[in-house]
Amino acid sequence: MDGQCGQRLFWGKGLAAQIQLHHVSLAAPVGVMDILTEISFEISAGEFIALVGPSGAGKTSLMRLLNRLIDPTQGAIHFEGLDLCQISVIQHRQQVTLVNQEPRLLGMTVQETMSYPLLLRGLNPTQAQQRIAAWLERLEIPTDWLDRTELQLSVGQRQRVAIARALAIQPKVLLLDEPTSALDPGQASRLMAQLATLAQQQQTTILMSNHQLELIQGSCSRVIYLDQGRIVEDLPAVKVDWTSLRQSIVQTEKQAAEEWE
Repeated sequence: MDGQCGQRLFWGKGLAAQIQLHHVSLAAPVGVMDILTEISFEISAGEFIALVGPSGAGKTSLMRLLNRLIDPTQGAIHFEGLDLCQISVIQHRQQVTLVNQEPRLLGMTVQETMSYPLLLRGLNPTQAQQRIAAWLERLEIPTDWLDRTELQLSVGQRQRVAIARALAIQPKVLLLDEPTSALDPGQASRLMAQLATLAQQQQTTILMSNHQLELIQGSCSRVIYLDQGRIVEDLPAVKVDWTSLRQSIVQTEKQAAEEWE
């Protein structure tokens, strides 16, 4: 990872925010508009934030920055007062976990893929199994999936397993990229309710991209609207005009589709 590590000034020590982004930009290939431009906002512990916006707005790239899969080309990101460049990538990802839209099990069974990160963190097999069983029950995942491999699971089933695996790790921050895209409406609603409870009761911070505004509306505490790599709005969920937001996203995506034709 290149970016600006080692070139940025420390800022924000002692502030209450758990995560701070200060004028963060992410450059695209030459001749193309930047992926993210001058992104600045703060996240407090226990917030449940929805990232919304049209396809290509920069939502996934923003979460990849927070997980340090990539580094910004300009600006600074701090976690609990420290520049991300001052934290080892492994240590950071133990606290800030990303679940991709189409997760992989890397050739493992469900049992193996859920046990592996827990054993790495020092849990013994019995403790790991107890924690796995607890999250399978909470997320209504059948225990007979434990012996299944990736090829024996649908995309939606892999999403549920990946979220259970991430929650079992007990991260401080959970990053979810379109976690309900392959779930049926009932499963999606129950998952959102579980996530809202987790944020409220255990102060787990959740940042989630999601196109399904009807799910976000009743669950998240805050909405950040991105378009063309910039923040358009950043509001408490109760102050969002959901009808206007939906119309804006639809119109933007329609215009983008027409430009490609």
